[in-house]
Amino acid sequence: MSLKAKIEAVIYAAEEPVTLAQIASLFQAELLEERTARLSAEIAPAEEVATEEPALDLESAEEQPAEAPAESPESAEEAEKRAAEDEKKAARQRDREVREEARRVILGLIAEYSEGERGMEIREIAGGYRVATKPEYHDAVRAFVKSLKPPMKLSLQALETLAVIAYKQPVTAPEVSEIRGVDSGGVLGSLVSRKLITTAGRKQVIGRPILYKTTKEFLLRFGLKDLNELPSIEEFEKMAGELAETEDAAPASDLPFEGAQLEEPAVVEASAPEENASEEVAEQPGEGNG
Repeated sequence: MSLKAKIEAVIYAAEEPVTLAQIASLFQAELLEERTARLSAEIAPAEEVATEEPALDLESAEEQPAEAPAESPESAEEAEKRAAEDEKKAARQRDREVREEARRVILGLIAEYSEGERGMEIREIAGGYRVATKPEYHDAVRAFVKSLKPPMKLSLQALETLAVIAYKQPVTAPEVSEIRGVDSGGVLGSLVSRKLITTAGRKQVIGRPILYKTTKEFLLRFGLKDLNELPSIEEFEKMAGELAETEDAAPASDLPFEGAQLEEPAVVEASAPEENASEEVAEQPGEGNG
């Protein structure tokens, strides 16, 4: 079984994105062995065309140190200290080589997935690597996800609040409510309970309101490497407009989660505004509107 196949299997089987450090730790010996074999194969052709003249130079170089003055002897303590430092340097160098080899193997897998006629790809998401469906097959995957029972949905209010936090983070509850034009306390509690957002300290102003930011779970759900992959405001407005046109008759908006639909029909929150959501906020210790 090849090392590449083992790494592919681990990335596929993992529930969370697999980091480079995890791959390097799991397959350290095999990665070093493969690196050595690859470098040897690359060096072999160069050795075959080498002439005998460099060998003569090496012999003369070996004779030169004998004529050089002898170095002053080191104390046992200095020698031990130097040996320890050399060992640490060797360990760090070995770790770098293992990670470089792991990255090389993973990049090879990414290239293979992108070139072939496959519905999946290996992507770098939230600091690690995972298998995901290709964007061009979104419609097929979405149709399948919508057929799942029970469906998982987010309301339009929750999606709107999540978008504000994603683009403005860290942001306070009053700031979110001001942008949306309605109280967002209940929706914030719902997003916190779903682990899509979390607290990020307090803003250093009067009242010290709580700041909110998106989580790693948010990146995982949306299949993002980091927040820099969020679409621009113009792109977001365009997609929202297209979504509204295609789903005017739907009771709720679909959140583009990877492998999941949204939750809570918008009709429910529309008929019961967020004043009733204060109970949900109260369940979060230390939470509130600021």
